[in-house]
Amino acid sequence: MTELTPRETSLVALGAALASNCIPCIEHHVPLARKNGLTDAEIFVAIELADRIRQVPARKVLEAARSAGAAGGAPAASQMAAGCAEMMPAAGKSCC
Repeated sequence: MTELTPRETSLVALGAALASNCIPCIEHHVPLARKNGLTDAEIFVAIELADRIRQVPARKVLEAARSAGAAGGAPAASQMAAGCAEMMPAAGKSCC
């Protein structure tokens, strides 16, 4: 297996940091990418590409959720702003 160059490693790390929605990771990997020789323009392109790729499954999950919930009607605006714990207090557990 061929090792990645520091520039290639930085590109992978930027994509993974964005995909995982990790702000500290982005804050760490952007300066490191610069140190590894990437220009700001290259970093911008990498981040934009990672975001476009990341949006595909996010959009599909949203579409599936909307389809699954279509039979029950639209929730009230107050419910849409609440997290799981606020919307389902009787459950005792929540994911957010």
